[in-house]
Amino acid sequence: MSASARTSVLISGASIAGPALAHWLGRYGFDVTVVELAPALRGGGQNVDFRGHTHLGVLERMGVLEELRALDTGGSPITFVDQDGRRLLHLPADFAGGELEIPRGELAQVLHRHSGARAEYVFGDSVEALEQTAAGVRVAFRRAAPREFDLVIGADGLHSTVRRLAFGPEQRFVRHLGYYAATWQLPAGGALPAGGTALNVPGRLMSVGADPRDPDRAGAFCLFASPELRYDRHDTRQQKELVRTAFAGLGWKVPELLRSLDEAPEPYFDSISRADVPAWSTGRIALLGDAACGATIGGMGTGTAVVAAYVLAGELALARGDHRAAFARYEGLLRDYARGCQKGGDRTGPFLAPRTAAGLRLRNGLLNRRWVLNRMLELGKQVSSVELPDYGALLAGRFSAAG
Repeated sequence: MSASARTSVLISGASIAGPALAHWLGRYGFDVTVVELAPALRGGGQNVDFRGHTHLGVLERMGVLEELRALDTGGSPITFVDQDGRRLLHLPADFAGGELEIPRGELAQVLHRHSGARAEYVFGDSVEALEQTAAGVRVAFRRAAPREFDLVIGADGLHSTVRRLAFGPEQRFVRHLGYYAATWQLPAGGALPAGGTALNVPGRLMSVGADPRDPDRAGAFCLFASPELRYDRHDTRQQKELVRTAFAGLGWKVPELLRSLDEAPEPYFDSISRADVPAWSTGRIALLGDAACGATIGGMGTGTAVVAAYVLAGELALARGDHRAAFARYEGLLRDYARGCQKGGDRTGPFLAPRTAAGLRLRNGLLNRRWVLNRMLELGKQVSSVELPDYGALLAGRFSAAG
């Protein structure tokens, strides 16, 4: 199916949103290039989940749903303990997980595999400058020679370079929500239960759990309250030191987990923040996923990104080269849906690490009551949804009529 007259599209970012968009654009006949700063696909990261008919419907249309089901972790229960290891609260796997939970790194591999045959991937490079003209966008890269594309899509995350270059400085669009989070991998030695066990003290949480499919591997996750910090996002040693400082002096397994962080090759560290961009496009440049409407944790950002990639590609394919109309329809269809999903991210930090001892006691006391927990489980199933066009059928109908 070709609806694009070989429109050339540069996608910045090869995490989740970028490969998902490359998959659809390649299927519709666009000439797609994906540029990624990292030297290869990023591994590690938290598990991500999909829930509701909107998410699962798009994955099914992509042809990846059954493949992803084979990677399903089954969810991640979490037990909160005090510094002596005494259990305070247990939340079942379906409290935080959706209908399908997958390690982020494995999801990225699947999407890359399904898009790679129809897209050019360039790793170890990044966009340095953008200049819009009447005919396209001239792009300067950090390493490669300049090139011109018909369209540029920023799928490069909460700290998007494309957004900074084309829309303005990050502080205009990204709001810090008062917490930082980190994840890393470590050997489990077969001694850890699956799911997570977490130490909670006011304003801080440190958890660890074995991989449900490999008991010799484990993942650590921590979260701490803090005003906005100044640090180099590309300096992992500096980020590790911020974590060590935040959790110094705590008991339980914290000292050994901090030692494992020293050896972790690919830790993830970032603020819990959200992005709110008044318009998702300017001229021939548009934003996708976290760059447009991100929420670091708890905002269903991965599912939103996959849905948005489907819509953006479909609207571009239907538009017959009218990118302005396509970008407007893309944003009009999804903005309210994305905002609804984002709301969960505002509550993640205060829920996982209340800032006061009284807040911790209140959360634990409420959720130790079965009827309260059941009610929250019911509310968790009421996810935002949006009815999506069947772009494949629309495009097939158009071509049949034209023939």
